[in-house]
Amino acid sequence: MTATTGAAQTIADEYVRAWTSGDAEKALSFVADDVVCEAPSGRIEGIEGYRQFLAPFVGRMLKGEVVDVLGHDTRAVTVYAVDLPFVRNLHGTEYLTVADGKISHVISVFDMSPMLRAAQS
Repeated sequence: MTATTGAAQTIADEYVRAWTSGDAEKALSFVADDVVCEAPSGRIEGIEGYRQFLAPFVGRMLKGEVVDVLGHDTRAVTVYAVDLPFVRNLHGTEYLTVADGKISHVISVFDMSPMLRAAQS
């Protein structure tokens, strides 16, 4: 990152604080209709697909915390920690691209192994 403030950072901050506090719909209000997300589970296209990705995750979350948000005018990075029923203190990050005031691209990075182990149990 070349700066620590900017439009993308502001949008990313509001977005990550919304979903880590349990409000998936508010978080989705910052996301473009034609969003593309690259996640450990695969590529997701469009707001409805992203809603199906984000809302169940937020619904299972016991606790969420924003660690940091860095960015500039068009890109931002969020770092978060969440507690889920099967894992505590799971850290993740999202690399966000903002265009026309909305998040248009998300690269979501987190360790899926606790979720896979829980699914096998």
